[in-house]
Amino acid sequence: MGAKRRGATTPVLAGKKRGKRQALAELGDILRDTALRERAAEAWAHREQLRHEVAAVEPAPFRHGVIPGFLAGAAFAEELRDELLGLDFRGRCNDLLSLRQSEELGESSEPHVAALRHALCEEFRPWLSAVTQIELEPTIDISCAKYEYTDVLLCHDDELEGRRIAFILYLVPPWEKRDGGTLDLYSTDEHFQPQQIVKSLVPSWNTLVFFEVSPVSFHQVSEVLSEKKCRLSVSGWFHGPSTVRSARCIEAPLPRSPHISYNHEILYEWISLVYLGMDSQAQIQEEFEERSEILLKDFLKKEKYQLLCEALENKDIRWSSQGPANKRLYETAEEDSLPDILDKFLQFLRSEALFLLLSNFTGLKLHFLAPSDEDEDAGEGKATDTTRHSSPKPEQEEAEHYADSKPHQPDQPDNVSEAQDSKTQNAKTQGAIMSDGVSKIK
Repeated sequence: MGAKRRGATTPVLAGKKRGKRQALAELGDILRDTALRERAAEAWAHREQLRHEVAAVEPAPFRHGVIPGFLAGAAFAEELRDELLGLDFRGRCNDLLSLRQSEELGESSEPHVAALRHALCEEFRPWLSAVTQIELEPTIDISCAKYEYTDVLLCHDDELEGRRIAFILYLVPPWEKRDGGTLDLYSTDEHFQPQQIVKSLVPSWNTLVFFEVSPVSFHQVSEVLSEKKCRLSVSGWFHGPSTVRSARCIEAPLPRSPHISYNHEILYEWISLVYLGMDSQAQIQEEFEERSEILLKDFLKKEKYQLLCEALENKDIRWSSQGPANKRLYETAEEDSLPDILDKFLQFLRSEALFLLLSNFTGLKLHFLAPSDEDEDAGEGKATDTTRHSSPKPEQEEAEHYADSKPHQPDQPDNVSEAQDSKTQNAKTQGAIMSDGVSKIK
C-alpha cells in the first residue's frame, strides 16, 4: 500500500517536445451535458443504475461506469491506436499475468498519447470528480497494454495507496465474447474476498470503462481466445486522498497431507531413471541454487504419464473449485472418486522418498530426515565420502548413521506421533535412497 507510484506527472502540451506536430483529443458529448453529469452523480452517490446512450453507471458488483464513443473524433482514435502500436512493449509473464506492456506514458511526447493524457487530466478528471465526489489529483498513471492469444490477467483489486479511480480505454477491432479478453467483475463475501464472476464487459472500440478502486473491486482480464485479434488498451489510475481500509481477512492455513512412508523403490516405479543418478542430482541442484527454478523434462516415465492423462479424462471424477480467486483458482478432485492409477500417483507425490529426492534437487530441507546445512557442516567428511564412493553402504549402517545424527524435526502437530512411530522405517528408507545415489548433494 505504501509503494511509490510511477510516472505521476502534470499534463503537458500535446506534441510540444522534439518539434512533433500537435494533436488535439476531443472527448465525447457526455462531458458537455450538465444534466447527464448530475444524473450520473446522483446514481453514483445512491448506488443506483443509470443507462443512457452515451454513458452508463452501474452499482454492482462495485461502482463502475461505461462511456462508449469516449473520443469524439474517429480519425484521432485510429491515429492514437497506430501510434501506440509503434511503441516499444516488453513482455510480462508470471503467475498473475501474461501480456505485453509499454513503458509509463506519463512523460511520453508522442503527439496523440500526449493529447490523450492532456484530455484525461484537464477535461475528464473534473467530470469524474463531479460524478464520484472524489477530489482527484491533476496527475495520472497511464500505460498501454497488448493482450494477444492466451494472454490473461488474473483476479486482483488494484488497491495501492492513493489510487481512487481506475480507467481503461479500449482500442480494439470488432470484438465478441467468444474472443475472450473480457473484463470480469467479481462479487465478494462478508470478508471482502472475491466469490464469483457476476459481470463480464466485452471490449469495444473507443469505449472507456472506469471503476472505483476499493477493497471489493476485484476484477480480471479473461484469457484471450482469438488467435488473430489484439486487445489493445490504454489504462491507468486517477489518484486522490487515501481512505481507511478494513483489515484484510486472514485465512486459516490450508490443510497439509502427512508424508507416506514409502521406500526408494517407488521412485523407480514413476520417475525417469536419468533423474535418479548422483551426477544428475548434483547438476540439478547446482542449477536450482543458481536460478531458483528448474524445468525437468520427461520427469515421469512415458507409460505412466500416458496412463495419468487418460485417467484424468474419467467423467466419474468429482471436481470442486478452490478459492478465493485472488489467491488461488483451481479445481480439486474428491479422492474417493479417483481411478486407481491417480490414487497411486497421489501416494507417490506424498511419499517420503519423493520429498527426500526433492531435498536433493533443491538443497532445501523438505523432510525432517533430509540433512540440514548444520548437519552437513558438522559431518562434512562423511558426506563427502558418501558422494565419492559408488559402492553402497548396507541399509542398517545408513540407518544407524541417521539415528545418531538426530536431525532437528520441525513442528508437525498433525502427524508428530506418526512420524515418531515410523522413525526406524524412515531411517532405513533414507539409507536405501542414499545407497542408490539419491543422496544429499551440496
